[in-house]
Amino acid sequence: MKTRMKQKQDHPLILYIKKHIQSQSIQMTISISFTLVSIVVMGVLGVSLYSRFVNRMEVMTAQSSEQLLNQTSINLETYLRNMRRISDAMYYSVIKNKDLASDTMDEEMNLLYEANKDNLISIACYTNQGELVAAAPVATEKEDLNIVDQKWFTAAVGKMENIQFSTPHVQNLFDNTSYRYYWVVSLSRAVELTNHGNSTLGVLLVDMNYSSMEQLLNKANVNNDSEYVYLVDSDGELIYHPKQKLIYTNLYEENNYAAASYEDGSRQEVFQGEKRLVTVKTVSYTGWKIVSVVPMSSFHMGLFSTRQFALLFASLSVLMLIVLNQLVSAKIAKPLQKLNESVQDWESGNMNPEIYVGGSLEVEHLGKTLRSTVEQLRQLMHDIVVEQEEERKRELDALQSQINPHFLYKTLDSIVWMIEGERYEDAVFMITQLASLFRVCLSGGKNIISMEDEIKHAKNYMNIQKIRYKNIFSLNFQINEDILHCCTVKLIIQPLLENAIYYGVECMDGDGEIQVTGWKRDGDVYIAVKDNGLGMPEETVAVLLKENNRVRKKGSGVGLINVHNRIRLRFGEPYGLEIESQPDEGTTVRIHLPCIPYSQETAEKLEKGKWEEGKEKEEREEREEDNGTE
Repeated sequence: MKTRMKQKQDHPLILYIKKHIQSQSIQMTISISFTLVSIVVMGVLGVSLYSRFVNRMEVMTAQSSEQLLNQTSINLETYLRNMRRISDAMYYSVIKNKDLASDTMDEEMNLLYEANKDNLISIACYTNQGELVAAAPVATEKEDLNIVDQKWFTAAVGKMENIQFSTPHVQNLFDNTSYRYYWVVSLSRAVELTNHGNSTLGVLLVDMNYSSMEQLLNKANVNNDSEYVYLVDSDGELIYHPKQKLIYTNLYEENNYAAASYEDGSRQEVFQGEKRLVTVKTVSYTGWKIVSVVPMSSFHMGLFSTRQFALLFASLSVLMLIVLNQLVSAKIAKPLQKLNESVQDWESGNMNPEIYVGGSLEVEHLGKTLRSTVEQLRQLMHDIVVEQEEERKRELDALQSQINPHFLYKTLDSIVWMIEGERYEDAVFMITQLASLFRVCLSGGKNIISMEDEIKHAKNYMNIQKIRYKNIFSLNFQINEDILHCCTVKLIIQPLLENAIYYGVECMDGDGEIQVTGWKRDGDVYIAVKDNGLGMPEETVAVLLKENNRVRKKGSGVGLINVHNRIRLRFGEPYGLEIESQPDEGTTVRIHLPCIPYSQETAEKLEKGKWEEGKEKEEREEREEDNGTE
C-alpha cells in the first residue's frame, strides 16, 4: 500500500525520466554522464572566463573613459587658465595701477583683447553701481540695461579674489553694428577701483567665446551617438552637451543634475530604463564636471562577435567531447554488454548459457565467476526443485489429511440408527452420498479438480448434513454455468459449509438459511457461502485468516485458514478467502480463484507447480517460439 501511495505521488514526468534512465545501457550511461560532466565543466569554465572577460572589458572601458576625460580636462583647464591669466593681467597689471580720476584703461584693455580676440568676445569693467568704466572692443552699452541684476555681476560682487564662471548665454551688453549674437561663458570677479585715491569695489568681466570651448569638447566626442561627453557646472546646469539643442527643446533628456553629485571616477547608473557606465572628472578652478556616458547596450553589442566565437568554440569542443566519450564508453562497455547478453540468455531460460569471459581484468574475473556460479546454481536449482516439490506434496497431503474424522463417525452412526429403525431408503441415500463424497475426496490422489466436481462434493456433503440435522436449515445453490469447467483446489467449499452450519445456523431452530453462489468477474472466479446466522465482530474477522490465531474452532479441522493457505499455495497471494460478517447479520465467506479452463493437461501442470510459475513458463516458451520463428 505504501509503495502504491508513493507511486501515485510521483509526477508522470519524473516516472518517465526514472524509467528512461534505468532502461539505458551502460555505454549510453557512461557516455551521457561523461558528456554532461564535460558540458557542465566547460559551461562553468566558459561562463567564468566570459564573465572575467566582460568585467575586464568594463574596467578597460572605464579606464579609457577616464583617460579621455583626463585629457579633455587638461585641455579645458589649459583653456580656462589662459582666460584666467587674461583676467589676472587686466586686474593686477592695469586696474590696480590706474586712478580713474586721471587715468584710463582703454588702451591696455584693447591691447589685451586684440592679443586674445580668437578666444574672447569682450572685456569690460564696471563699478559696484553698474556703471561702465571701460570695455573692448565695443564700448556702447545697450539702452535700458540693468547691469546689477545680471547673474555674473551678482555672483562676483563682494567676493574678492574669486573668479566666477557662468553657464553659456547670449552676450547682450553692447550694441554691435554687425547685429550678431555671440554665445559666451562669462568670467567675473570683484576688483578694487581707485578714484581720487579712494578704493571702491567693481566688477571685471571677461566673456569667453563659447564656440572655442565647444570645439575643444567636440574633439572628445567620437562619431558615435550612443557614447558622448558633456560638461555641467557644480549645480548640474548644462554648459556643453552634444545634444544641447534637443535638450533645450525638450526632445532629449539627460541625467545632468544627478551627475553633478557624483564623485570623480566611474559608476553604473540606470536612466530611463537604460543601464549606463558614467565617468566623472572635476575641472579645476571652476567646480565644473566633465561627464562621459557609455550605454551598456553598446558595450554588449561590441561583445557580439566575441560571444559568437565563444559559442562556436564551445559547440566544436562539445562535439569533440561527445565523439571522444562515445569511443571511450564503447571501449569500457563492450565487454560488459557481451557479459550482459550472456546473462540475458541465462534469464530467458537457457540453463546452459555461454558466459562471456574477456575484456579488462575485472570484467574477465566477473565472467569466470558467473560461469562458475551458473554451474553451481544449475545443480542447486535442480536440488531445490526436487525438494520443494516433495515439500509441497507433503504439505498438501498434510492439509488434506486434516479432514475431521468426527464427521465420518457421526455419519456412520446416523446410518446405523437408520438401519436399526428400518429406514433403509434413508440409510442407502446416506451411504450413496457418503461414497460420492469420498470419491471426490480421493480423486485419484489429485488435488486439482473441476469446479463441477467440487460443487457436486459440496452438495453431497450438505445432503448428508440435512438428514443429520433433520432439515433445520434451508440450502440454495446458484452457480453460474460459466465456471463449472474451471479448475479449483478440491475440498474448499465443504469446510465453509461446515462452518456455516456449526457457527451460523445450528441453533436457529429451522430459520437458518445457507446460500452458495458462484460467478465469473474480470477473468476470475468467485464462490460465496452466505448464512444468516449469528455473525462475528470485526476483531474476530480480522484474525480469522492469520496464522496461529486463537479463535476457538469446532467442526472441521480443515478450517478457514486451511482453505486459505491451500488456495494461496497453489495459485499465489492475490487469491484466497475474503470474509464479511457482522453480529446478528450473518457471515459471507468469498472464495477468489483464477479462471483457468479445466483439462487433464492443465490439471497436471497445476499439480506440478504454482499457477504463476506455470504462466511464466508458458510465456517463456511462447517467447522462444517467437524468436525461433523470427
